[in-house]
Amino acid sequence: MKNVSLLALAAALVLVSCKESKTDTATTGAEQTAIEHAENQYTVSTEQSKVNWTAYHAGGLNPRFGTTHTTGTLSVQDNQLVSGSLISEIGSLTTDPASVDPAITDGKTSADLDAHLKSADFFDIEKFPNVTFDITKVEELPADAVSKVEGANKLVSGNLTLKGKTVNVSFPAKVEITETQVSLVSKFTINRQDWGLTYGTEGDPKDWMISQEVDLDLSIVAAK
Repeated sequence: MKNVSLLALAAALVLVSCKESKTDTATTGAEQTAIEHAENQYTVSTEQSKVNWTAYHAGGLNPRFGTTHTTGTLSVQDNQLVSGSLISEIGSLTTDPASVDPAITDGKTSADLDAHLKSADFFDIEKFPNVTFDITKVEELPADAVSKVEGANKLVSGNLTLKGKTVNVSFPAKVEITETQVSLVSKFTINRQDWGLTYGTEGDPKDWMISQEVDLDLSIVAAK
C-alpha cells in the first residue's frame, strides 16, 4: 500500500509540473503591519468588481472556476494608491456550472461543489465567513519585471487572511487612478496549503489529487 501511495504522489508531482501558468506567482512571507487608510478614499463597487478563482485537480486537470463578491475601500495619496482593504464573503462563492460536468462527476453539480467548498472540509464558513486582504505596501514595479498582467505598474503587498491564518502576499498589478475612480487588476497564484486549506487529514490521498495552486483574477473598481 505504501508503494502504491508513493507512486500516486510521484504521478501527481509530474502532472503538476505540466500545468501551463497564465498568472504571476505571488511571493509570501510573514504578516506585516497594514497601512492606515488615507483621507482620499474610494469605495469598492461590488457590481463593477470581480474576483475570479480557479482551482485544479493534480496537473492542472479538470479546472473548477467561479467568483466571489467583494467589498472594501482603496485609499489614495498624492495620486498614488497607498492603502486598502478588501473583503470577500465566502458565502457568495459560486462555481461556474460550465466547469462541472455531472456526466463525469457521478451526477454532482456546481451547486454541490459550492456546498462542499463552504463546508468544514474546506473554507468552514460557519467559523470563517470572510477572506480579507489588507494592503501593507505599494511599490513601483521594477522596469525589468515580467508579469502576466498587461500594463502592470505596481507591486502590491498585503495581508491575506483565510480560515483565521494571515500570510503576507506580494504580486504585480495594474493600478490606474482618476479623480473619481481607482482600478486594480492582477492575476496571481497562491498555494492553498500556506493557509492550511487542505482536504482531509495530513497525507490524505484525496488531498494529493487536488492541486495546491489556486489562481486568483482580480479586477477591482472603486469609486468616489
